[in-house]
Amino acid sequence: MMDFATPVKRRATESVVPMINVVFLLLIFFLMTSELAPPEPVEVTPPEAEGESADKAPAILYVGSDGTLAYGDLRGEAAVTAFAEAAADAPRLRADAGVEASVVARVLAELAGRGVGSVELVTVPQ
Repeated sequence: MMDFATPVKRRATESVVPMINVVFLLLIFFLMTSELAPPEPVEVTPPEAEGESADKAPAILYVGSDGTLAYGDLRGEAAVTAFAEAAADAPRLRADAGVEASVVARVLAELAGRGVGSVELVTVPQ
């Protein structure tokens, strides 16, 4: 005897290709719209203080824990000279928490001698 019953239909599996396409489009979108920050020229751990977090300023002079001065690719006196020339709106000094206060005072006095009136010291909230 022959069985003429209709065969059981298998449920079609859903394709994951559209989901993969969406994931890749999102990945491309986030890569294209993200902004990568350049690394700091000198490793600095700022001191902690109470208050709000500060925004990045275009003119930042870095003072390393060993007293190394850096501004962009410049080091030492060249960095101080370039920083003093570029310091316009709210110039900032980003000093390592381990640097001696006398080094920071010397740098501030040198900047004052070059015409930089006020400099903000960058700290991180506690």
